[in-house]
Amino acid sequence: MIIEHVGLSEIKGSLVVLDGVEDASFEEIVKLNLDNGSSRMGRIVQIDGQRVVIQVFEGTVGISLTNTRSVFTAHPMELAMSPEMFGRIFNGVGEPADGMGEIFPKVRRDINGSPINPVSRVYPRNYINTGISSIDVLTTLIRGQKLPIFSGSGMCHNELAAQIVRQARLTGEDSGEFAIVFAAMGVKNDVADFFRHSFESSGVLNHTVMFLNLANDPIIERILTPRCALTAAEYLAYDLGKHVLVVMTDLTSYAEAVREFSSSKGEIPGRKGFPSYLYSDLASLYERAGMINTSSGSVTQIPILTMPNDDITHPVPDLTGYITEGQIVLDRALEGKGIYPPVNVLPSLSRLMKDGIGAKYTRDDHVDLANQLYSSYAKVNDARSLASVIGEDELSETDKKYIEFGNRFEQVFLNQSHTENRSIDMSLDMGWEVLSTLPRSELDRIDDKLLDKRYKPAEN
Repeated sequence: MIIEHVGLSEIKGSLVVLDGVEDASFEEIVKLNLDNGSSRMGRIVQIDGQRVVIQVFEGTVGISLTNTRSVFTAHPMELAMSPEMFGRIFNGVGEPADGMGEIFPKVRRDINGSPINPVSRVYPRNYINTGISSIDVLTTLIRGQKLPIFSGSGMCHNELAAQIVRQARLTGEDSGEFAIVFAAMGVKNDVADFFRHSFESSGVLNHTVMFLNLANDPIIERILTPRCALTAAEYLAYDLGKHVLVVMTDLTSYAEAVREFSSSKGEIPGRKGFPSYLYSDLASLYERAGMINTSSGSVTQIPILTMPNDDITHPVPDLTGYITEGQIVLDRALEGKGIYPPVNVLPSLSRLMKDGIGAKYTRDDHVDLANQLYSSYAKVNDARSLASVIGEDELSETDKKYIEFGNRFEQVFLNQSHTENRSIDMSLDMGWEVLSTLPRSELDRIDDKLLDKRYKPAEN
């Protein structure tokens, strides 16, 4: 029997309090019918005996304490899904936002997901080609991996996210089983239009599902957006057998919404005002990436987050680094040189790339070449630091070669246009090209047989 509760005990921000409720469940969806005939949806976020706190999705403006009628649905928030989702644009709570009507669902799933049994997880193998040399060669994205991008406010992470979505693809026999789920949280209208136009004009929207949460949308919607996106990704991967790449931007906006929500509930704050459970909250998103032995599909995540004041020790990037399998760090100094994408390869890494590259997946020289490029570029900083003290003219010939290598590495290998899509072979060949700047004796991470085959010293 459905019971309707008349009246509310308290209204506080986006929260309403109701007393005398029996058998309520955490995360249960509640329908609030207003006296003007309209209705709003909310979810239970706190239970204290028979007292429940409900967070209202559309806000509490216009809600009456005396005439509001609340109906408890006895189920958590669910997302309607079907193969018709491809090419569609949804708002932050999974409602169609493209004017093309409702989805006719094949299934409905709890947006909080189901825990993956660790025994059923399959170790990630093979890679996803992004067409970006700095990522494909040095921080390779492996299927089933979670690899965040750390950026700074005002940097080009939105352009990079759009380029990855446009260019990402699989190779080999799985190339036709690729799908993308894109989620934007707290973005301005012009940024949302940029993503929408970029995907439509490039044709990738046909195999993409978009979730857009705007800056003026309620914070509760921002908290639900990544969960809706990941629920859609799990359906595409584990029900339809797709290899799904989930790109989410900006997780810092999500974390700030969690902080605001926590503050409204009166919870004790932790570092920089974020709740103490931020780690587990982020983990509940990131750990939904992976592969399982009962499906041929996979879920790969690229969460993008901005670091306030470019501080990598800020709680959001700091906690993210503990959970994910590496990071791609964008550098403001490289961007100042006009280099795009401004990936700083030294603090960047992909912990799973060693098992998804090489002769079976990319090329036999990939591992050695990546190690040598990383090692050589690390020495560039030492040479530049020395040059800033004694002057470049006083450097040894070897140090001058490293300065030259560093400049070519940044301008030729790292730098590429927003529309340039490089194959893995092209990126690897460019790596060998910039290594030719250095004397063969300095290439100590590559064996002689491979050097005989690939190394071509630069002509003077």
